[in-house]
Formats: sequence, structure tokens, C-alpha cells
Amino acid sequence: MSPPVDVLVVGAGPTGLALALQAAAHGARVRVVDARLQPRRPSRAMIVHARTLEVLRPLGVTADLLARADTSPAVELHLGRSTVPVRLGDLAVPDTAFPHLTLLGQQQVERVLAAALADRGVQVEWGTPLGTVADGPDGVAAVLRRDGGSEVVHCAALAGCDGVDSTVRAVAGIGWPGARARPEVVLADVDLAGDLAAGTAHVVVGRGGLMMVVALGEGAPWRMIATRAASDRLPPGTGGPPLPTRELQDLLDGAGLSARVTDVAWSSRIALQHRLATAYRAGRLFLAGDAAHAWSPAGGQGMNTGIQDATALGWRLAAVATSTAPEVLLDSYEAERRPVAAAMLALTRLLFWGESATDPVAATLRGSLAPLAAPLAPWVLARRRLVARGFRVLAQLDTGYRGSPLARTGSTPRSGRLRPGDRVPDASVRCQGRDMRLHELLARPGVHLLLDRDAPDHVPSVVGRLVHVHRLASSPGRGVVAVRPDGHAGFTSGAVDAELSWWLAAVGA
Repeated sequence: MSPPVDVLVVGAGPTGLALALQAAAHGARVRVVDARLQPRRPSRAMIVHARTLEVLRPLGVTADLLARADTSPAVELHLGRSTVPVRLGDLAVPDTAFPHLTLLGQQQVERVLAAALADRGVQVEWGTPLGTVADGPDGVAAVLRRDGGSEVVHCAALAGCDGVDSTVRAVAGIGWPGARARPEVVLADVDLAGDLAAGTAHVVVGRGGLMMVVALGEGAPWRMIATRAASDRLPPGTGGPPLPTRELQDLLDGAGLSARVTDVAWSSRIALQHRLATAYRAGRLFLAGDAAHAWSPAGGQGMNTGIQDATALGWRLAAVATSTAPEVLLDSYEAERRPVAAAMLALTRLLFWGESATDPVAATLRGSLAPLAAPLAPWVLARRRLVARGFRVLAQLDTGYRGSPLARTGSTPRSGRLRPGDRVPDASVRCQGRDMRLHELLARPGVHLLLDRDAPDHVPSVVGRLVHVHRLASSPGRGVVAVRPDGHAGFTSGAVDAELSWWLAAVGA
């Protein structure tokens, strides 16, 4: 029997690490366990989107992530015999501090998050699979297996961040409907000889599928990512056996890239599936990331959606002990995040069909029509508003929770476009006698109260250690916006009234 904790996190991928870090930053006692014997594994995800960087910023890790990333990637888009250069740096999105595509491997993300967690005194416990779980009236009793023995851990909540084959989801009895995808993904880290520009991602859209070659390999200079028709029934969600060098070379040749594979550090086939858990909560057991949803890598949504799940759940699990409405607080997690996953599932299925489907319609679109449209690509890419619109969708910058149980308004309407549940944009503001960006004020854990210029000095007596009050001289009026730890407006009002006290108490502030 070990000392009780507030949150036991099962799974130490990006989702589990981010959830543990968010919970610990908001005062929770946390443990993180993983059945793997060691943390190192090849990255599957390679993109960190703007919204993910925003939700991680208060946890103090964004600068370290960006220091390891390529934030202005150059791309050569190969459409038949045409090559279209693309630069994905500043994408003219003014309401975020990160208006760019960020290329960064999952392995690097995990290292940064694990180091930040260690700074808070939490070490990942490797080689520690979850055994049985009992969710009783006084909390969860979880049995952990390690070194041939077992340990019983009592926790207030158990977070399943243990991937598509989630043990937590299985013991919770949560359904996992969906289906496998017909195409598969091939990943490989390779050395290449040829004339491919090293500072450029090479993307080929062809009749057989999509090929990307980018200088982000971890065991070798280049990472190859390709889609193709699956040759057998590899179990979905797991890595298959290594590929022969000849197969990798055939993929390059079929894509028309003039490069030769000289060495293979690592390769794998990945069978994909499209699934969404029927619930995100069963009692005190919760799901996040790949344990809750699975889809193709199209659009780079997997790791990003998982981290955003984590930062939405972590602060709730830390705050529930002091909340006056704990069930509302916990139920709101599924109410907010499951619809987001359903939308991402639909989006990624559409994108993956366009990239990889083997049916005649998709193959014709890629193999015949896309090359014919190549002369229009520079014109389309020059339309900055159109590119910015697509970037916002993939980055989930417009994701909101207006229907959430935690989205409340006061008795006095507040002017402006921001509504409870909306993501708070990174606007220019004036505070404490200087001009700054709003997200600078929000860049620390906790709830942030944004008082309008003429709002009264009094704020509710329930304001606690992790509630920060800012007066915005640039915002006329007498109202207030309460910003949640994940950067969404939770409460808005044209006056500082009693409803604000209710909301703060409900979120455990």
C-alpha cells in the first residue's frame, strides 16, 4: 500500500505527460506509470499545431519546444511533373503568437514535457503496467505490477492515456466503435543519396498515395512517410515488422524522387483505424488522447488533440476537491472534448481519403487532376486569407465550447464578440501601464480574471492562490472575463456580480 494521490496517470506519451504536468501545476499530487520499459521510441507525430503551443504555454514548456523545432519549414510540393515551392512560416494569423507550422517530433515533445514534470518532482515510473482497478465510493484502488510484485495505489481519479489498446478503457467498460482503414502508413528513418534539398520537406501527391521525405529522422537524417494499399491484415494501432530496403526504394521510385536509400536505421508499417470511444468518463476513470480517439495521421491531429484533451482534463482533476459543483466540473470534460474529437474524426477521414484512398475516384484526383491544377497552386498559396483559413482549421484555433456546462454569463450582458466557451484570442492590450499581448498575461497556471477598465476594484472573496486578476486599461466597460487554465473564456459579464462567485467556486478556484 502506497500513499494516496489525487491523479494516477496511466501512459507516458505526450497526452499523459501533458495531463500530469497540467494537474501538478494546479496543485494535484500526481503519479505517472507506463508499461514500457524505457521512454525511447520512434516518433509517429511530427507536427505541433498553434493551439497546442498555446495551451502548453502556461506550463512553461513552449520556449523549449520551439528551440528544438523548425518553425519556418520549406516544402516542395510535387504534382506530376510540376514542383511548387511553399514556405510555411508567418501565415498571417494575427490572434496567435504561433502563426506558423511547427515541425517537431513526438520524441522531442515527450522529452521536454518529462523534464518539466521532473522539475515538479514527478518521475515517470517505467515498466509498471496497470493491473486491476476498483472504482469505489471513496476513490479508485489501482493495482500496479512491477518487478514481479504488485502495489495498490489509491487515487481520487485515474486518467487513461494509454493509447488505442487502452487498459483503462477496457476496465472501464467503455465502448470503442469504428473500423480499420484500408491503406496503411509506412514510416522509416533512412540515409539517402541524391539531390534532395536537406532543408526542405518533399511532398509527392501521386496516384498510389502520399509520400513525404523530410529531414527530421531520429535514427538517420531523413524520415520517410508514405501511404499505400495494405498487403495483409496487420493489427491496427501497432507497428508491423521492418520493411526491406528494396520496398522503401520502390516507394521512392514510385513517387518520382531522385534519391537512393543507402541505409535504414528503422522502419515500420502502421495499420490505421478510425474510432471514437462511446464515453470519456466512467465514474472516476477518464480517457484522453489515443485511448479516447483514433484516426489517420492526416492533418497532424492525433498528438495535438491528445495534448489538448490533457490540458482540458488536468486542471479539472486538480480542482475537483475544492469545487462546489464537482460533477458539473467533471462531466463538462466529455461534453466539451468528445464533440471536438468527432469533428476531427470526420476531417481526418476526408483528408486521408484524398491522400491515400485506393478507389478509382481518389486515385484519379491525385494522379490526373492534381497535376493539371499545379499551375494554379502558386495563385492559391498567394491568397493569404485562404491559407490562413485552412491553417486555423488544422490548428484548432476556432475550437470552442459555447454549449459547455461551464460556459456561463452574468446578469449583465457584456459587449463584444467573445462568448463563454470561446478560445480567448491573443489580442494587443494595455495592462499595468504598458502595451503587451494578452497571452503574456495568461502564461502561468490558474484562472485569470480580466477586468474591464472601469470595473470595481472588489473581486469575490473566493479568489484563491491560482486566481490572477488583471485590469485591462484598453478594454472599456465595467465587466469581467474569467479565463480558464486552458485558455477558454468560462464566464463573461458586463458587471462583476454574484454569478462570478458561483463560477469561481464551481471550478474550484
